[in-house]
Amino acid sequence: MELKINQQTKKFNAESLSIQSLLDLEIPNKQNGIAVAVNNTVIPKLKWNEFFVQETDEILIISATQGG
Repeated sequence: MELKINQQTKKFNAESLSIQSLLDLEIPNKQNGIAVAVNNTVIPKLKWNEFFVQETDEILIISATQGG
């Protein structure tokens, strides 16, 4: 499966991936304070296990940062 994540094309050896599975592969140690959008639609964290991405989806992973 080929996905576009944060403007970069990446390949995965899977026929289907939930958002949670994708995050486990991409950022296994930093999953607090992030938001995920698929095709410009934010997916609530409660749905990450049941929302499966498709090959043509554009995924944006945003991390919260501290600042002032």
